[in-house]
Amino acid sequence: MDPLEICYQSAGQLSKLIKLGQISPVEIIEAHLDRIELTEPVLNSFITLTAEQAINAAHKAESEIASGNYKGPLHGIPVGLKDLFNTGGIKTTSGSRIFDNFIPDRDCTVAARFNNAGAILLGKLNMHQFAYGPTGENPDYGHMHNPWNPDHYAGGSSGGSGSATAAGQCTVTMGSDTGGSVRIPASLCGIVGLKPTYGLLSRHGLTPLAWSMDHPGPMVRTVEDAAIVLNAISGADHNDKTTYDHPESNYTTALIENINGLKIGVVKEFFDDLIHPEVDHTVREALKKLEELGAQLIEISFPMYSESQAISSTILMSEAAAYHRELVLNQGDQLYEPVRLRLQSGLLISAADYIRAQQARTMFNQEASKLLQDVDLLVGPTEPVPAPPLLSPDVTIQGKTIGITPALTQYTRPYNITGFPAISIPCGFSKDGLPIGLQLAGKPFDEITLLRAAYTYEQSTTWHKARPNLIT
Repeated sequence: MDPLEICYQSAGQLSKLIKLGQISPVEIIEAHLDRIELTEPVLNSFITLTAEQAINAAHKAESEIASGNYKGPLHGIPVGLKDLFNTGGIKTTSGSRIFDNFIPDRDCTVAARFNNAGAILLGKLNMHQFAYGPTGENPDYGHMHNPWNPDHYAGGSSGGSGSATAAGQCTVTMGSDTGGSVRIPASLCGIVGLKPTYGLLSRHGLTPLAWSMDHPGPMVRTVEDAAIVLNAISGADHNDKTTYDHPESNYTTALIENINGLKIGVVKEFFDDLIHPEVDHTVREALKKLEELGAQLIEISFPMYSESQAISSTILMSEAAAYHRELVLNQGDQLYEPVRLRLQSGLLISAADYIRAQQARTMFNQEASKLLQDVDLLVGPTEPVPAPPLLSPDVTIQGKTIGITPALTQYTRPYNITGFPAISIPCGFSKDGLPIGLQLAGKPFDEITLLRAAYTYEQSTTWHKARPNLIT
């Protein structure tokens, strides 16, 4: 098989070929390492590349599979982890040179579960410093670039994960999502990004940003691969008391093209907010497709949506400042200025303001839960704009200029406040060839319904098959 074709096969496709003996893990890893070598000078997706370890692991996987010890659909599949997932013996920087020499002595739970599933780590992926930003800027290790146009943002904070997946550098990547940091780069880079229900995936061994809103999540090219990843890494972890001991689910059972009668709430306020006309049109076309596929679309109102930025910002800034307090006070001059300013601002938020924000959060969650009593899912755009130019401090939508952070997080933050599962899937392109994402959100721990709807839409379109014409 042509090496580029190998790099753009999904985990589901590659696993079938591996089982049939038509391709080996060594071929797969070598193809991806060649792809990284070719594209990395443009994209800057990685902070640490573990090429030699990956080749050794591929030979081991090949031997295991040949001897009948096949571990499942991630065995021999290349994976990249955002560089805030602790990896034993491999440095974990959290996107800052301050931690350039930090080498954890053990894997985080997610990394350990990938390893147990036979996945092969290609390296640690670039990220917005301390996961505190939606754009993918990083002066310490270099800014991340969008594969569809390297002069535009890849998104953040999991920008390296988004670009690596979209460019065929990795089959599976992992990001973390506190205000949209999985779904933002997924939308801007034209891939699938899943933020599971809070508590479905362990956060043990991940550098926190805001512990009550942090969600690890897979970033892949197909909905099937998101289901495969959940099967391998979800579930309770005694090291993370926020994880839930819920009944085991086989998420690949969601991969059925059938949404007949599914009630999907179209949130009125999402379209009343500032939105680029091309995004508005593209998402509305996606809604028509969902209706054609058998879903019942119901317009609903979410009045407290307008409060999501204030609630989220107060909680996120307070919790981030609490975790990074000593770092800011003692080494603040070494931080990227926008990150330092956000952390310093968080130190000024009073306990009373934090408590009031948590009280408002309770009301927000109650209203969101009530919406999902009448519908199965909620739907809207993932982003109000296609990827903005790199280092843009703001965006102009419908003649109004707003800051880059509130713009890129306006549709994603509500589901970090609630902890509901949410997924971004490709639904089209702008006239400039930049991806546009559709966001679906569901009830807590009902990833099956969420994935089924996303899969049904995906299989009825070809957006997920598009590849960036990356010139190196």
